[in-house]
Amino acid sequence: MASPRTVTIVALSVALGLFFVFMGTIKLTPRLSKDAYSEMKRAYKSYVRALPLLKKMGVTSIALRKSIGTLEVICGIIMTVVPGRPKDVANFFLLLLVLVVLFFHQLVGDPLKRYAHALVFGILLTCRLLIARQPEEQFIERKASSRGGEGQAAPHKKVKVKVS
Repeated sequence: MASPRTVTIVALSVALGLFFVFMGTIKLTPRLSKDAYSEMKRAYKSYVRALPLLKKMGVTSIALRKSIGTLEVICGIIMTVVPGRPKDVANFFLLLLVLVVLFFHQLVGDPLKRYAHALVFGILLTCRLLIARQPEEQFIERKASSRGGEGQAAPHKKVKVKVS
């Protein structure tokens, strides 16, 4: 039977991966939702307007939107189907992307309801990465000590403390 840690990592990986594939696809094409696609186009235009450095570098709102959308789709697919270490790398890139998007929302002064999902998914990405990077031995030790079985040190002695 799979450990709770493994189940948690797999469930978070699949859920987060599918979410980012969906959001990246909305940024790339109007096939899923014309309204959401139009809203993304408008939002990315405001991001580029608010950051003149991007314009000086020659980055257009279309290029920014498509590059972020493509990165979300690629990392989302990796999080969903690719086993092992690449999931952690994809997780890290998505976390950086969420931080960039949160920066953009703050830059243009969007209300919290416009970027609350980015906060929530950023927290979920952080939790998944922390759980995945934690050594397996810690979970085995905790399990053994919580059961009171093997791997536990000698029983605790009662110590009397004189309080004056």
